[in-house]
Amino acid sequence: MEFEFSKRLQSLPPYLFLEIDKAKRKARSEGRDIIDFGIGDPDQPTPKYIIDSLNKAANDPANHRYALDQGMPVLRQSIAKWYKNRFNVVLDTETEILPLIGSKEGIAHFPLAFLNPGDYSLVPDPCYPPYKGGTIFAGGNVHIMPLLEQNDFLPDLKMIPADVLKKAKVIYINYPNNPTGAVADKAFYERVVAFAKKHNLIVLSDLAYSEMSYDGYKPMSLLEVEGARDVGIEFHSHSKTFNMTGWRVGWACGNKKLVAGLAKVKSNIDSGIFSAIQVCAVTALDADPKFVQQMRGLYQERRDVLVDGLNNLGWDAHKPKATFYVWVKVQSKQSSIEFAAMLLEKANLVVTPGVGFGASGEGYVRFALTVPKERITEALERLRKVL
Repeated sequence: MEFEFSKRLQSLPPYLFLEIDKAKRKARSEGRDIIDFGIGDPDQPTPKYIIDSLNKAANDPANHRYALDQGMPVLRQSIAKWYKNRFNVVLDTETEILPLIGSKEGIAHFPLAFLNPGDYSLVPDPCYPPYKGGTIFAGGNVHIMPLLEQNDFLPDLKMIPADVLKKAKVIYINYPNNPTGAVADKAFYERVVAFAKKHNLIVLSDLAYSEMSYDGYKPMSLLEVEGARDVGIEFHSHSKTFNMTGWRVGWACGNKKLVAGLAKVKSNIDSGIFSAIQVCAVTALDADPKFVQQMRGLYQERRDVLVDGLNNLGWDAHKPKATFYVWVKVQSKQSSIEFAAMLLEKANLVVTPGVGFGASGEGYVRFALTVPKERITEALERLRKVL
């Protein structure tokens, strides 16, 4: 028998990371020494105190049952405390916080709660792929907001057509930004909130990289802006902050109706986060921030080695204030995919082609700083020989 994918599935853009992973595995199977700057997955282990917390929690039979859809009260309380300490934002633990099986699933599921077929999402480009995918699965249309270097990789809200705005329901923002490493100031958030109120939009803020910042810079939350809670929902994750990518735990917070809508979708899809993982999430949030500070120092050192080295080779690279990504122009007339393929073939280096994040990413590649300093130095030497 022959089965055909649904039109929604067929309309999804290719998930380039899968193709990169295939090429990487093939190269390794050939015995090649690959240095991987591709997917942003921390190379350092989850802290031991979090692992110890899992051992204890997993041995407690009380944690072996279905979890509450709303998440453990103690986890919601820890999230509220963390937000208050970090951003001076007070959240209601009963109505304004929803734990997630990683922020990715929450972001992907959110449009199901508020988009009807034919509605628009305003999506930055380049961007994290689930912004587009979640909209498509909900039957919505994606309107691209190009992130251009001349605009500091911020969307130009004035360029969104009036006919699109009439049908738009959600605007996505992500600062510190993946993949560009760009950051946004309070004035930008204030413009977005005012724009959302004028056009009756939901603001979805992806804040996954708020704790990965350098040179004294401290990213802010959308919810710090006056009136943001009227229109906004913010997503955060344990993945990058605490080196817990495989643990799958994060949360959404903000406007209580937006949180409730997402909760209703999830109650029909999943049965909550494994309770032992929720206990570990509490351990991570309540711990001394020393570990996070150490990771910032590690990534900043790697950033400096990579960017200084690229510039010494004649590239035009800039040091990002946040995230663990370096977004840099392709150093040839090749497309970003061709350039990345050439680096894999000739230098055994994996980088992510910018076009994988959207058409506006063409002409760039992304380096993830999830590689030890010594291997970065080796990669720079390989680039010197190839280019």
